Amino acid sequence: MPQSVIFITGATSGFGAATARLFAKQGWKVVATGRRLERLEALKDECPEGSILPVQMDVTDRQSIVDTVASLTPEFSPVKCLFNNAGLALGAKPMPDIRLEDWRTMVETNIMGLVHTTQEMIPQLKKAGRGASVINVGSVAGHFAYPGGNVYGASKAFVHHFSYELRCDFAGTDIRVTSFVPGMAKTEFTEVRTYGDKQANEDFYKGLEPILPEDVADIIWFIANTPAHLNINSLELMPLIQVPAIPKIVRD
Repeated sequence: MPQSVIFITGATSGFGAATARLFAKQGWKVVATGRRLERLEALKDECPEGSILPVQMDVTDRQSIVDTVASLTPEFSPVKCLFNNAGLALGAKPMPDIRLEDWRTMVETNIMGLVHTTQEMIPQLKKAGRGASVINVGSVAGHFAYPGGNVYGASKAFVHHFSYELRCDFAGTDIRVTSFVPGMAKTEFTEVRTYGDKQANEDFYKGLEPILPEDVADIIWFIANTPAHLNINSLELMPLIQVPAIPKIVRD
């Protein structure tokens, strides 16, 4: 029986790193991609020997994606599960007090990076056959708007709907598609959003019990290993302390 392979974007931290560790521990081969190669190498060293292929890849650079997919060796192909995890938020100010370069980076990463990676990975998934999966990381920000969410929330709404459109395009094939929609999770998310402010990241989660990367890894494992005749269209996850926001009322 051929080895199962998962291809992970954004594997240098958070959901991606935790998922890589779990799948490697469970006997899968893992193509761990991201921009920070030193973190990927460290991830490789802590996992079972031969289970992790660390690849420096930037999802905002289409050629980087093309080259990575083309370089996969038989040991790490065909890819059975694509985990489109790379994504980020930058800034949290409302319009017009925003930086357009932040918006462009979010669109290039959260939307175009996901689109280009998926496009390049389709032949791999088709070759893997029955049970192949695409799991796209969205956000509850794509469902529930909040002040300062603007383009980040809009980009995650795209991810959710794009996942449903992929389901239509892949009808009649073996490829399954899931939109995974997490809420508040303790990763480096807020540190990135605040341009590297580690204290802001710690303060944001103080006194709370948020989703942890290991929680997400367990769920990604479940989705990827669901019986091949089933498709989880969407899975929304929040910590117990977070509830869907009620509409804001602006009074005179």
